[in-house]
Amino acid sequence: MTFPSVKFILFLTILVGLLSSCQKAEDKSYRWDDDTKEETVVPAWFTQDSAQKLTRHLDSVFTKYKMKRGFNGTVLVTKYDQVVYKKAFGLADFYKRDSNTVETAFQLASVSKQFTAVAIMMLKDQGKLQYEDSVQQYIPEFPYHGITIRQLLTHQSGLSNYTYFADKLWPDRKQNLTNQDVVNLMVTHQPKPYYKPNTRFDYSNTGYSLLATIVEKVSGVPFATFLRKQIFEPLEMKHTFTYSPDVATLTGKIATGHTRNRQKRTTDYLDTVLGDKGIFSTVDDLYKWDQALYTQKLVKRETLQEAFTGSRPSKKNEEDYGFGWRIKPLPNGDTAVYHGGLWHGFSTYFLRNPKDHSALIVLSNLPNGSLNYLEEIRQVLYPASDSAAKSSKQRIARR
Repeated sequence: MTFPSVKFILFLTILVGLLSSCQKAEDKSYRWDDDTKEETVVPAWFTQDSAQKLTRHLDSVFTKYKMKRGFNGTVLVTKYDQVVYKKAFGLADFYKRDSNTVETAFQLASVSKQFTAVAIMMLKDQGKLQYEDSVQQYIPEFPYHGITIRQLLTHQSGLSNYTYFADKLWPDRKQNLTNQDVVNLMVTHQPKPYYKPNTRFDYSNTGYSLLATIVEKVSGVPFATFLRKQIFEPLEMKHTFTYSPDVATLTGKIATGHTRNRQKRTTDYLDTVLGDKGIFSTVDDLYKWDQALYTQKLVKRETLQEAFTGSRPSKKNEEDYGFGWRIKPLPNGDTAVYHGGLWHGFSTYFLRNPKDHSALIVLSNLPNGSLNYLEEIRQVLYPASDSAAKSSKQRIARR
């Protein structure tokens, strides 16, 4: 009997190790898996007593919103990485009289755009695309030239809104529209752009639907699968998912969208387009998302920082836009990143202040205008000091 030599056994051991390492690297191909959290300094005044006082204040304000403004939904507020307020109000379904709970999932509407942006950033970190790449590099049949991934991210593509041109061009409203169908309509009918690319900011759902298509082309899997495998599951966002026609048959706590008159809002053929909207989630899962953005589990810190950097050539009310996030000054002088959403009976709002690791997450299934009063909450969370108020007045005077 012939035994393998020591050198051969050593070679096999090294080979197996290399193959194992390659497999692990492949499994992590879209993630950095760095749980190290970006720290923030907790001031001496933020004690258990002050946190409880803030909780009572927030509850007083949101209860007033419920009683006087008809607020209906769920809320989660954090300060210095600590949940200081979490509560559900009203009904998930007015017809069935089902109550909202903090486990209820809501359609995020345009708050979904930040997930699309991060999916693009993950692929960029892995060298699979560049922001200056043209759309044609990934969708060769795309008929509009001179548009880059960066311009899609920052709403400077100039493309017309698919939710409008599909109303005119989609032949059967009973047939669901897909992201590829949006591309096909643009190829076939070439709806006129609103303006030339990179000349001005114009909020574009079409741009983010195209970004979702690019994620599919680059990753080789459906956009919904990419989000689930590379973001939702790694972050243990167990109650977060993308819309599909099967949502209506799912079990679990899912809110129904309503009109402002509390009539049930039904879905339609546009709901199946993803990227610009279409994610359902809970306040707790969005808190997991918020906390993950202080780590490098998904993208490098410098990559994420660019998403929080303004891009608009001209700004209104000192607001700017990064990648899937609006950027605005707060009453206390800090800078927040945020996004709101409104779609088919849902109204949503998600604000983060990276300086003090605070977040304001509000999900509603009754778009009755009650979220228009959140300035009062921002004043509670970020009260203006005398110096901040003076600086704000000076900026206004200069304009």
